[in-house]
Amino acid sequence: MKRLLSLILAAAAGFAFWLAFPDVGWWPFTLIGVALLWAAFELAPSQPVVEATQSTGNPAIAGLSRNLTAPIKTTAHKQSPVVEAAQSTGNPVIAGLTRNLTAPTKTEASKLRPGWCALLGLVTGAVFFGPHVWWAEIATALVPWIALVLLQAAFFAAFGALWALTRRIPFIAQSMWWQALAFAVLYTGVEQWRSSVPFGGFPWGRLAWAVAGAPTGRAAWLGASVLVTFILAYAAMLLVTAIRLLIQHLKTTSYQTTRINWQGYRVRKAPDWLAALGATSAAAALLLGPLLLPLPHDPRNLPKVENPPVTAYVDRGDRVAWVDAGMLTAEHGSLRVGIAQGNVPGRAEAEFNAGPVFQNHLNETYLLAQDATTRAARLEADDVPWVPGATNFLSPENEGYDVIIWPENAAAWDPTRWPAVAAAMDDAAEAVGAPILIGSMEYPDDGGRYNVMLLWEARQGVISRYAKQRPAPFGEFIPFRTIARMITDQVDRLPVDMIAAVNPPIIDVPMAGGEQIEGTPFRLFPTVWGHRMLPEVPMGVGICFEVAYDDIFIDAARRDAEVIIVPTNNASFGVTPQSTQQLQMTQMQAITTGKAAVQISTVGVSGVFTPDGKMVARTGLYVPDRISALLPLRTTHTPAVELGMWPARLFQALALALPIIGLAHRRRSTTPVVEPVETTITNPGG
Repeated sequence: MKRLLSLILAAAAGFAFWLAFPDVGWWPFTLIGVALLWAAFELAPSQPVVEATQSTGNPAIAGLSRNLTAPIKTTAHKQSPVVEAAQSTGNPVIAGLTRNLTAPTKTEASKLRPGWCALLGLVTGAVFFGPHVWWAEIATALVPWIALVLLQAAFFAAFGALWALTRRIPFIAQSMWWQALAFAVLYTGVEQWRSSVPFGGFPWGRLAWAVAGAPTGRAAWLGASVLVTFILAYAAMLLVTAIRLLIQHLKTTSYQTTRINWQGYRVRKAPDWLAALGATSAAAALLLGPLLLPLPHDPRNLPKVENPPVTAYVDRGDRVAWVDAGMLTAEHGSLRVGIAQGNVPGRAEAEFNAGPVFQNHLNETYLLAQDATTRAARLEADDVPWVPGATNFLSPENEGYDVIIWPENAAAWDPTRWPAVAAAMDDAAEAVGAPILIGSMEYPDDGGRYNVMLLWEARQGVISRYAKQRPAPFGEFIPFRTIARMITDQVDRLPVDMIAAVNPPIIDVPMAGGEQIEGTPFRLFPTVWGHRMLPEVPMGVGICFEVAYDDIFIDAARRDAEVIIVPTNNASFGVTPQSTQQLQMTQMQAITTGKAAVQISTVGVSGVFTPDGKMVARTGLYVPDRISALLPLRTTHTPAVELGMWPARLFQALALALPIIGLAHRRRSTTPVVEPVETTITNPGG
């Protein structure tokens, strides 16, 4: 019965995890999922073990303890058999030794079976990832989707087995408080390993992404997504601890003021109800405490845009007007950005509709140019209520753009090799009065291909370039292609593997104009919000799935990126939550780096975020659309940027160390159970 119940709980945990992410998006279910997974493991079949080493660490003493605690036949009063044995000797030393040895200090805990816990983890992972990445089946076929689900579920299986070993460490086995901490640390570490290996990992489904818009998500400012996952897991386990304590309180008929710790010493203990209250308070502090963090915040009440399901209607509002992405947080002026979402005809893959997709994005670019003209006309007619403090708002010539951003693969034909594409780009860049960041493909002569973002200046061509560093395995390159073809012929849909580039995740946007500062070699460049002395704006760039990798954006921030840009192509995934899942990741990267962020998709969903993660603009799915946004430029490093990837490495190391310690403890201390010796004692007073 316990086996069946543990399997049901494991499946329920996976379902709860799925509910926490878009399109459902009920983030508190992350806590429920963690709690249910722990409960499934606790109900798993276990192997009883009696350990030979007592608090003294002496096996001989342990044997004496078993003899002394064995059933003893007496012919007299119904006192404790051990007390009778001690009294019969008449030796107070032996009596004292008996009292110490018979105290509940030895470990007779049942130990979880790693194999069964691995099975439970596999069930949880499969139930979670099956629907969570269903878009992979739409983009490819059934077999690749199953392979992806099973690979991710295998990490949950590994977590189950590793937890079974970790729980054998004495101080963890005998303390629900240490269990809560160890469970959260191990979960976070295994999740980080899943996000790193194999082939660069697959960070989809991290607990942190589910709370990007919740108070807990703000903790990414402190320690990136890995800290957010740990907070969620630990808070869930603290709530589990509170429930366990309350149950223990209700089952206890008399209150005990002391307990035996894992080292065998008697220590004072708080009342169970008070300890439960403390655990609940600590969990609440973890979940809501990030509200107190000093994220870069615009004190104005900027309108927040919700992130509804992908099938929901999105009110476009006035696309001519600027979207303010928190201008009062600017440190080095602002960047005027035009975002072009051209759409893909027939909801098909962009690379198979290269001509129409390219033309659609040209069309949106020309509409952005018209928007700039309309804004200038409104300003001249005094029809625009500007925000006080905007130093250069009140000039029609500033209603244009500093850069136009296209999505990944919007220009599948490389403009450096296709003269007609280059000519069209020149005309569009001249019409909008700004360089255009376009997504394209480069095919080097020695084979392979690069997924690139090219900053195209009219009549100059490419003036800055970034190539994707983390191609998606089995989506953009095929590892072990010969073997993979034996499993599915879908590998042939990708005849040319994408190459992982080695380059900084930065695109430098030149600032137009500028006035020479008299007597110095410096120039002042006007922006909508103040002036800046730097002639270029470094933009941090991560293409498509790279948004899930913290290290790319931390690296960009350390290289003084002032905004974050995420071009992506979601055309292959159909009407699924894939793009809204990705939008949450962009939101969290904005919080992690403390910079305004833009996600721009070929088909949607695109969005704009303030430096503290508030979404201020959003497009729908499979619709042409455009956004004009004012992005604050910031260079201040958040604690997460300063710490870099060290927190992630720490959790990865602990995820390896804890199970090893548990395994070593088992080999050192486990011994066969010695049967108790039956002893008959005659009461001398009888």
